[in-house]
Amino acid sequence: METDRRTLLASAALGAGGLLLPGCATTGATPPAAAPTGCLPPVEVSESRLIRTAVGLRPYRAPGFVVRAEALGDKRLVHNYGHGGAGITLSWGSARLATALGLPEHQGAVAVIGAGVMGLTTARLVQEAGFPVTLYAAALPPETTSNVAGGQFHPFGHFREDAVTPEWRAQFRAAADYSWRRFQIMIGDDYGIRWLPTYTEASAPEWKLLPTFPPVNRVLGRGEHPFPVESIVRYDTLYVETGRFLRQLIRDVESSGGRIAVRSFDSPAAIAALPERLVFNCTGLGARALFGDEALQPARGQLAILLPQPEVRYAFTGSAGYMFPRADGIILGGTFGLGDWSLEPDPATTARILRRHQALFEGLRCTA
Repeated sequence: METDRRTLLASAALGAGGLLLPGCATTGATPPAAAPTGCLPPVEVSESRLIRTAVGLRPYRAPGFVVRAEALGDKRLVHNYGHGGAGITLSWGSARLATALGLPEHQGAVAVIGAGVMGLTTARLVQEAGFPVTLYAAALPPETTSNVAGGQFHPFGHFREDAVTPEWRAQFRAAADYSWRRFQIMIGDDYGIRWLPTYTEASAPEWKLLPTFPPVNRVLGRGEHPFPVESIVRYDTLYVETGRFLRQLIRDVESSGGRIAVRSFDSPAAIAALPERLVFNCTGLGARALFGDEALQPARGQLAILLPQPEVRYAFTGSAGYMFPRADGIILGGTFGLGDWSLEPDPATTARILRRHQALFEGLRCTA
């Protein structure tokens, strides 16, 4: 079953949390000041500008992501997986929740399984706490699901509203808050993180569910914005160029003395045989087979990437899908195929993504 972004955003509620970045109670960078919309340069959408397509399987859990500790033989195993379309969003905060469960009273080396954004951020926090780490992974960037993420900070499609507990919501808010603060002190070309003005259809629910994080949040009426829709919410938020970000995290792990081993695990017993006595499981969708978590489902997302347009310095989300401009291309997406395991790009889906965005940007007009 495939659902568009607008429908699934209803499950993406976000609020402020109390988990603060040590020594950083205020933001580490100031977002650009709001400016009159005026004339926005349109995205040039056509099949001739398509440079690649990509498919990723988000690790979706209706009851929400898992951060939990348990014993595995003589080891302590800390799970950190199931973040759906909010992996980039929650990465640093979820890693902090996980390390807070595992590191107190631990001595010696640490193992992290998985080299997507959860594994890499967990490994970095382990290193920052002073522990040696080995990262075990069946695949390394760019061959990870995290590389296919669009990279907007705001979460999308990672839980079902009626399936989560108040305790989980508190955990979610804490993780989101820490990530929001952590990404701000990493802004720049090294990690590929920047602020961008974002325009979201007011008829879509996410702007109402995300009142705390956008530092600018203004509803624009029909004559105040250039898009061919009734009303728009404009705010500034963070975007991550995922390929650059993951490459830099790999460099950080290695330059800090971390070891990376390409290896897969077919059972908990294989993990129990590792020499490290503390293990973080950051295997994403792989945790379904490895640990029998039947609540995990793939949520297939397909992207169409167009030639870069450096003059496009804004993002859009709405019924047409989403458009995020990056140095490596204009990212067009917004599909959510729950239960679909296919990694093959579907030409009909690509055509639909292009058609919807072409209609959107052909309708762009200037405002006063």
